[in-house]
Amino acid sequence: MKTSEFAGFSPETFDFLWGIRLNNNKEWFAEHKKDYVDRLYEPMKALGQAAFRPFLDRPGNLLKVSRIYRDARMHYPVPYKESLWLCIRQDVEWWAENPCLYFEIRPEGASAGFLFWKPKTAILEAFRQDLIARPEVFPKIAEKCRKATGLPLTAEVYKRPKPCPIPELEPYFAWKGDIECTTSWEPGEALFDPKLGDELAEMFENLLPLYDYFGALTAKGV
Repeated sequence: MKTSEFAGFSPETFDFLWGIRLNNNKEWFAEHKKDYVDRLYEPMKALGQAAFRPFLDRPGNLLKVSRIYRDARMHYPVPYKESLWLCIRQDVEWWAENPCLYFEIRPEGASAGFLFWKPKTAILEAFRQDLIARPEVFPKIAEKCRKATGLPLTAEVYKRPKPCPIPELEPYFAWKGDIECTTSWEPGEALFDPKLGDELAEMFENLLPLYDYFGALTAKGV
């Protein structure tokens, strides 16, 4: 398959994204489809190929790049999405229940990083049990990723955290979902720079310990 080098997004990328937000109809899109392909979709595919480089020798991982078209069977009020995303994940059916590395672009800018959106209750329980069995392992992984990326690791928490026998691990026992280590950009030179592809690949590589840790938990099928 022929690949293209990522050349950066452009101001026209955001012109299109704002345009589809304000004119989410088939007539406007038909008039601007070339802008969608040239300014948004093709650069997004090229960025995904660049970001996937650390995974080329890691079987079992997929690169997915979304399209702008909504599923007509779902009866959405508008026919098109207002953002595009790419993600690297395991070859699984339902991505939200599995860890992923992602990049998303929308009218206001972009975000990227590690995301474990909706882990199953059984996976969270396995996580807590692993914390008890190996209390030094996950904190070291979290700290390693924090130091490598400079990004915080956050999560949605329970209103009433689970009882934790090890005080130092209490913050992790409170995790409910939406586990993420992410960054964001406003529209501007950082997103227009061709080096974004290499920078995203480096970020994803630095986040691999998190991705692999939670990937191993989900792979057990608990």
